[in-house]
Amino acid sequence: MVAETVSVRRTNLVYQNMQNPYMLKSYYNFKTLEKLQSNEVMGSSPPDIFVGRYGYPNVYIGPLVPPQFGDTSIMSEPERWVGMSIPQIVEMRSLLIRGMYRTKVTKADNGRIEEMIKELALAEQYGGVEERFLHRPKLGVSLDENSQPYGPSAKMVDMSLGNIKANPQIEKAYGDTSLPAKDAIIELYNKGVMVSKIQKTLSAGILGRSKSRKFVPTRWSITAVDDTLGKHRLKDVKQYEAIDSVKVFYTEALDNRWTIVMLPGSWEYELVEAWYPNTTWNQDNPDIAIFSSYEPFEGRTKYAEIGGCYYAARLASSELLDRIKGQAKVVILREAHPGYIMPVGVWNVREHVRATLKTEPINFENLHQALRFVSSRMDIPVGSWIKNSTLLRKALYQKSLFSSS
Repeated sequence: MVAETVSVRRTNLVYQNMQNPYMLKSYYNFKTLEKLQSNEVMGSSPPDIFVGRYGYPNVYIGPLVPPQFGDTSIMSEPERWVGMSIPQIVEMRSLLIRGMYRTKVTKADNGRIEEMIKELALAEQYGGVEERFLHRPKLGVSLDENSQPYGPSAKMVDMSLGNIKANPQIEKAYGDTSLPAKDAIIELYNKGVMVSKIQKTLSAGILGRSKSRKFVPTRWSITAVDDTLGKHRLKDVKQYEAIDSVKVFYTEALDNRWTIVMLPGSWEYELVEAWYPNTTWNQDNPDIAIFSSYEPFEGRTKYAEIGGCYYAARLASSELLDRIKGQAKVVILREAHPGYIMPVGVWNVREHVRATLKTEPINFENLHQALRFVSSRMDIPVGSWIKNSTLLRKALYQKSLFSSS
């Protein structure tokens, strides 16, 4: 009986720790550190790199390497993470040890370590990497809404690569030193290169005209690629005929509820996020916090209040409209419930909006009918969504004017 009691207590303690984002990441980071016996790590990088932003233009660059060999590609391909739980994602990503080498962003074409970082970003598949640190990596926890989590970090004094085979499409873009970075991003995307891979190549200073190439902090490169590709898709979308009915898409993932409403008409877009108490961005407020960012047909002139998630969701929305050759007003409603205990990266928004838009939509004759459906799926009252949504208020107000004419 005593042994059973101890086992239950231990199980409960682990469960409680899994509900705390800092404890969750610390737990898996510690498990990774247990595998390290020295100030060196050898393994198969997915491949993946990380470029910091603190101290810009003097930043830390380095590879992300797990202490294991084999096919680790899934560790850096968030396009394949839909369906995973937060603990599964954190457990997987915590295996990636971050080497930190200080350099200037403009040294992307100079220096031995800098060249190896570019080689790794060019790689077609996982490859052997050895990192040597100033000291053995230590436990450290940070949470970032934009980039996916990673494991322990340490200042790196040297690294070496095994045989690396370059992705031919990325290598071609790298070799074209007269091609602007924006055009290179679009070209790679049109050739089917994953968005997450394009983001790494931009971060590594591989794309763009020769004199303009430099390392780009990972956080910035993620949003830059989402923004560039979204605007590219919208050029075509804005030429299409409007969809002929109100469409609603719905799904749930990672204790987030996603409802996407598409209305007939010229392009407008809005992301509205509702964060419950005790979720990452609403720790101290006893009430639900609701944020929104909106753009008219002409687009935005200022960075979205919501941040990188806005551009990730816009890209996914533009992809669906381009696929069906239709134009619409799009409002995305997101409820982040307490089970969403920590941010896992902007990929979460892009890939789950993509997944939501792959489901079969429900068609309605008007917005009022659609909002009744929204009410049946979301916990937050429809009135709160309308109050916090520029697009919904406009659509309802314009509809009432039309009806009274």
